[in-house]
Amino acid sequence: MVVLRDDHLLKNNCMEENKSKGLGDTIEKITKATGIKSFTEILANNGVFGEKKDCGCNKRKDQLNKAFPYKNK
Repeated sequence: MVVLRDDHLLKNNCMEENKSKGLGDTIEKITKATGIKSFTEILANNGVFGEKKDCGCNKRKDQLNKAFPYKNK
């Protein structure tokens, strides 16, 4: 597809970068859209469940992407 305007070209390139590699990326997009990701990060960073620590979201995302990859064209 040929794009004539630079701003559209930029948007199309960003869309290519935002394609989900696997199930983990899709779940991350859903949790960001619903606010769940922000909520869990706040809880983890404030030490609500004990000491302050990483919620483990990125590790889970990577594991799910490896276990359930998408066939991107």
